[in-house]
Amino acid sequence: MFVVTGAAGFIGSCLVSRLNHLGFTDLILVDDFSNTQKNRNLVGKKYLQKIDRSNFFSWLELERPELEFIYHLGARTDTTEINHEIFDQLNVAFSKKVWTFCTSNSVPLVYASSAATYGLGEFGYDDKHEIIPKLLPLNPYGDSKNDFDKWVLTQTTEPPFWSGLKFFNVYGPNEYHKGRMASVIFHAFNQIQQKGNMQLFRSHNPNFKDGEQLRDFIYVKDLIDVCLFLKNKRPASGIYNLGSGKARSFLDLVSITFQNLKKPVAIDFIDTPEDIRERYQYFTEANMAKLRAVGYSNEFTSIEEGVKDYVTNYLTNHRYL
Repeated sequence: MFVVTGAAGFIGSCLVSRLNHLGFTDLILVDDFSNTQKNRNLVGKKYLQKIDRSNFFSWLELERPELEFIYHLGARTDTTEINHEIFDQLNVAFSKKVWTFCTSNSVPLVYASSAATYGLGEFGYDDKHEIIPKLLPLNPYGDSKNDFDKWVLTQTTEPPFWSGLKFFNVYGPNEYHKGRMASVIFHAFNQIQQKGNMQLFRSHNPNFKDGEQLRDFIYVKDLIDVCLFLKNKRPASGIYNLGSGKARSFLDLVSITFQNLKKPVAIDFIDTPEDIRERYQYFTEANMAKLRAVGYSNEFTSIEEGVKDYVTNYLTNHRYL
């Protein structure tokens, strides 16, 4: 029996889909299921039970299920939210309780961290444990993810296997509900279809031209591959980067979207909103050497192939994974 928290969300529902495809239906899905649009991600999925996030720990205590693995992907992910209490409750306190349960009951755990922990990259993008206490995230979301990573590294007791994954810029199917927090590709697809053009943030950094801000984009299918590798192989426990390892520009990303829609490239630049301007990352690129060193050998999908698959097989037909 497997638990997936954040199961109705973008990454969680993609993981549920892949587990179903592999024949796993003994799944306990945990989330706040009040968002009807987000719940569409679970239509057709097979599972044993859905548990509301607020009832999860009481359910564990009452049912005492025999669990093989927990994927803790549930979190508040809005990088524009400024209420620290929300993040302290959902991203830190809840995660500590998941960790404590896994430790006490010998359940392996994979949890979602974030590249937002790296801030402006003052210490690079290396997933070395000794760097984590020094990191300077740019927003409360990044703080919360780094606070939990730091707490994990101080624990003297731990699950039989655990891994924290620093997700970089993830894109792909099942993000229809995410609104402002959806990927640039999702927004580009919709703007191009509706208006024929795409707006990108203007650079406010003299070291980067407009549209040439660089991010490490990873296709969600690749991310799920890594999650399954960790479950099956259980290498050395620790915190690992999870990106493609190759930074690409927003200009590249959007131009490829235009190409797959067979429309001429038409991009306008607008000022980065002031509420995020001072906290905007102009460059991220995951150092993937650590994951490679423990045996992960799959190639990561290029944005050319990832955007093509996402646009033509999902967005164009409003399909779900």
